[in-house]
Amino acid sequence: MELIIGPRLYSTWSLRPWLVLKRCGADFTVREIDIYSPDGRAEMAGLSPSGLVPLLRVDGETIWDSLAISVWCAERYPEARLWPADPHARWLARSATCEMHGGFTALRTHCGMGPDHTMVGPDRCPPPTGEGLERDLRRIVALWTEMRARFGAGGSWLFGEWSVADAFFTPVATRFRHFQIDLAEFGDDGTAAAYRDALLAQPDFLEWTAEALR
Repeated sequence: MELIIGPRLYSTWSLRPWLVLKRCGADFTVREIDIYSPDGRAEMAGLSPSGLVPLLRVDGETIWDSLAISVWCAERYPEARLWPADPHARWLARSATCEMHGGFTALRTHCGMGPDHTMVGPDRCPPPTGEGLERDLRRIVALWTEMRARFGAGGSWLFGEWSVADAFFTPVATRFRHFQIDLAEFGDDGTAAAYRDALLAQPDFLEWTAEALR
C-alpha cells in the first residue's frame, strides 16, 4: 500500500488521509512529490487521474481524493472506529467532514497553505480580513463549539473519541496558528481554541511535523 502525497510542509489534503491511515495502524509507504516543480507535475501526470494529491495505491487500484481514501479506510479497518459509535454523532461527524471537504472557500483563499505559508515551522503571518473569511471563521467556531458540547464528553476530540472529522479539521488548526487567528474574535468561549490546541498536539500530527521539518 502506497500513499502518494504532496510536500508535507504545506499539502493539507495529503495530511488528512495520512492521519487516518496512521490511526488505522495500516502498513503503508509514502511517496512525497513536489507538485509545484516541473518534474513533480510530470510524475503526477502518470499517476493521478485528477492530477492532484493525495492518492492511495492498493490492491491494484488507485484511490484518489482524501475523503474517498478515508471512506475506504473505514471499510477496510472497522476496528479503528473512524466514525463515532453513537448514530447521531456519526451522522453529524460525516456532515462536518463533508462541510470541511467542500466548503469554507474564503478560508482556503485567504489563509491558503503553500510554499510561502507552511503548516509547520516558526513563520507566522498576520491575520487577513474579509467578510467571507469572517463568515467562515464564525461558522467553524460555532460548529466546533456545538459538537464539543453535545458529543465531546468522551475525550478531547470533536466527537469525544478521535474520528475522520478530526483528521479533516487538523489542517484548519494549522491555518489558525499560521495566520495568528484569534478565535475569541469570532465568538469562541475557549472551547474552539482548546480543540485547536488538541489537534496541534496530537502525536501523529507531531510525527508528520517532525518529518516535514526534517
